[in-house]
Amino acid sequence: MLKLKEAGPLSGYRVLELGSTASGPFCARLLADFGAEVIKVEAKSGDTIRGLGQTVDGKSLYAATIARNKQIISLNLRVPEGREVLRKLISRFDVVVENFRPGVLEKWGLSYDDLKVLRPDIVMTRISGYGQTGPYSGKPGYGVIGEAMSGLRHMIGDPDRPPSRVAIPLTDYIAGLYAALGTMLALLTREKTGQGQCVDVSLLESAFSFMESYVPTYDKTQKTGMRSGSRLPDSAPNTLFPTADGNYIHIAAFADSIFRRLAGAMGQPGLGTDDRFSSQAARNQNEAELEALIRAWTSTHALAQVQAALDAAEVPATRIFTMADIFADEHFQARDMLVRTPDDDLGEVTLAGVVPRMSLTPGHIKWAGRRIGQDTRVVLQSMAGLTDQEMEKLEESGAISCDPQRFAPA
Repeated sequence: MLKLKEAGPLSGYRVLELGSTASGPFCARLLADFGAEVIKVEAKSGDTIRGLGQTVDGKSLYAATIARNKQIISLNLRVPEGREVLRKLISRFDVVVENFRPGVLEKWGLSYDDLKVLRPDIVMTRISGYGQTGPYSGKPGYGVIGEAMSGLRHMIGDPDRPPSRVAIPLTDYIAGLYAALGTMLALLTREKTGQGQCVDVSLLESAFSFMESYVPTYDKTQKTGMRSGSRLPDSAPNTLFPTADGNYIHIAAFADSIFRRLAGAMGQPGLGTDDRFSSQAARNQNEAELEALIRAWTSTHALAQVQAALDAAEVPATRIFTMADIFADEHFQARDMLVRTPDDDLGEVTLAGVVPRMSLTPGHIKWAGRRIGQDTRVVLQSMAGLTDQEMEKLEESGAISCDPQRFAPA
C-alpha cells in the first residue's frame, strides 16, 4: 500500500505535452500530480507562460508551478528534423496533450490520424479556442475570448459597469480541468476496449458549460441574466456586507434554516418567521430590504466580532482573503495546500497543493518546473535512442535545444 500511495494512481502512464500558455500545461500538470510521467516539449524560446507573472533571479514563478513534476525537452517542431525526433518518441507515450490552433499539427504531419499509425491506441487530447470542427475552428482563440463569447463574461462585474474579469486565466483552467477529465475517460475506455481516441476540448464550450442554468431559463423566459456584483442572483442573502472597521464580510445564508440562524446571531430572531423573509422566494423578492437590515447590523460591529458571531451560529461567512491571509491561515497549512518544493534554481519554492485529496492514491509534488531543455539529452537518449553525436548534430541544426547545465534527474 505504501508503494501505491507514493507512486500515484496514474503511475505507469506516460504523457507528452505539446501545450503552451495555460490550458494544455494545466491539464498535463494535473496528470503529473497524480503520478503520470509527463514530458513537456518547448521551443528554444520557451513556453509563453515563462514570460507571464513574476520572476525571481530570472526564474518564472508561474512556470515553477504549472510545469512542476514534468521533464522538459526542447524541440523545434517547425523544422522537419524536430518533428522527426518527436515521431521517434510517440510510440513510448499513452497520451498527447496539445493546444495548437486546429490545422497546425495536420500541416506538420502530427495529426491524430498520423499519430495513430505510430501508436494505434494513443489518446490525443486537443484543446483549442472553438473546437476541432465548426465554422470558427480555424480562428485564433484565447481563454478570455471564449469566456466573452460563452456568456460567462457577461455575468462578471457590476450591473452598471462593463463586464469585468477575474485576474487569472479562468477559462484556460476550466478547459484544462475538462481536458484532464476527458483524458482519464479516454484512458478508462482504452482499458476496457483497447482503443484510443481523440478528446476535443473547446475553450468556448468549457466556459459555456458553466452557464448551464441560464440555457433553459432563456429558452422558456427569454431572460439573459445580468451582472450582479457581489450578489449571487436568486439566493438572498448571499453578498458582501461592510463592517464597522472598514472591512467586508461575505455572508451566504440563503437556505431557510441557515437564515434563521443568521437572524438569531443578529439578535433579531423574528426575521426568521417574518413573511417577507421566511422563505427563499420571499427573501429574493425583498432582497434590498433584507440586505439593508443585515448591513445595519454588520456596520455597527468590527469584522472579528461579526465573524465570531456567525461562526458561533454556524452561518457560512468569511472576509475576503488575500494571498498573505492564506499563507498565515492554519487551515491551509493543515491541509497541505502550501507545499515547500525543491527547485533547481531557487533552492525551494512554495507551490499550491494537490487537489483533490485521495486517501489511497494521493498526488504528490516532486519538483518545481525545470529549465527549458533541461531534460532533452536524458529523454532523447533513453526514449528515442539518440547518441550524443546525433544530439549534437541536431542541436547544431536548431532541431533540438539542450540546457547548458545538462541537469540529469535523479
